[in-house]
Amino acid sequence: MVPMLDLKREYEFIKPDVDAALSRALEHQAWIMGPEVKELETRVAEYVGAKFALGCASGTDALVLALRALAHHRRGQEYFAPEDEVITTPFTFTATGDAIIRAGATPVFADIEPGTFNLDPAQVKAAITSRTVGIIPVHLYGQACSMEEISALARLHGLFIVEDVAQAFGAAVDGRKCGAWGDCGAFSFFPSKNLGGFGDGGMVTTNDPDLTAMVDMLRRHGGRDKYNVDHLGYNSRLDTLQAAVLLAKLKHLDTFNTLRRRIAGHYSHSFARLPGITTPPATNGNHVYHQYTLRAPDRDRLAAALKQHGVATMVYYPVPLHRMKVFAGRCRAAGPLDNSEQAAQEVLSLPIEPLLSDKELAMVAAAVVEAAGQQQA
Repeated sequence: MVPMLDLKREYEFIKPDVDAALSRALEHQAWIMGPEVKELETRVAEYVGAKFALGCASGTDALVLALRALAHHRRGQEYFAPEDEVITTPFTFTATGDAIIRAGATPVFADIEPGTFNLDPAQVKAAITSRTVGIIPVHLYGQACSMEEISALARLHGLFIVEDVAQAFGAAVDGRKCGAWGDCGAFSFFPSKNLGGFGDGGMVTTNDPDLTAMVDMLRRHGGRDKYNVDHLGYNSRLDTLQAAVLLAKLKHLDTFNTLRRRIAGHYSHSFARLPGITTPPATNGNHVYHQYTLRAPDRDRLAAALKQHGVATMVYYPVPLHRMKVFAGRCRAAGPLDNSEQAAQEVLSLPIEPLLSDKELAMVAAAVVEAAGQQQA
């Protein structure tokens, strides 16, 4: 099989850097908020172009911490109220929506652009009401959202923005990195991400010192003094071990993102004239291809055919959030979500392992061309 991702291959490629980083951590044994955590926070803030970055236990926690901090900042209270609405996409991982509920607010789902799979700014505009407090744009599959338009809407209506950058570390809009556009950016370091650790991990970026202070307290059980806390917090610190691994990997991030773009370019060129196949739209460097996701009306048959050719595929995501049981009675659809519904039926992600060999790359491309041709016959 040509795998979706080969973490063993990546480890072997950067083994000296990772092993050296782990060895240093083993020497000092400062496992909770050790020196690597602070160094990673500094390096990520510099890379993203934000003033502050704070490590936490996961990308999900990063979203929750950012929203909880904004509840304090905007409302002066621990949580938002159910009448407070946050607009986001239904075509994403469940964490985006359930973080809104965990922070006390109500998710409002607006439809996506069919090409980019990201929030449609026109649908966001139509979804804004007097109850709206914020927007969570998700840079899905590594494709940056239309942040200029979304930011303009937020400024006009006094809304906060929390960017979900879980899949887009390194993506940018007009040279400005994702995670530096909103009030906060929420990152995931899950092992499969473009910058992934050896376990769970996350980070919040922001330019606001008050939000920074609140996120810092919330991730440490809710206070500066853990024996006399001020707020309902979490045990959500980034492990020193994960920070060490991430520091070793960070220096290779841009190289790996460039390799992902090369693979995506080869795929798109190979599939350009295939009937029934829609490739991701051409971008100006604002896509880091966490996933290379095409559309096929007969997606499941195509996936089965590719499996027969030894090519792994995945469907991200087969069920939009508004169709999930967990959101029943807890969300609102701002209007028809037809594009999201259709995408869930048609998307198929191909292997985007940045260290794919030319032989493997050619194999995947040939398999898609053959399978798509058979479907049309």
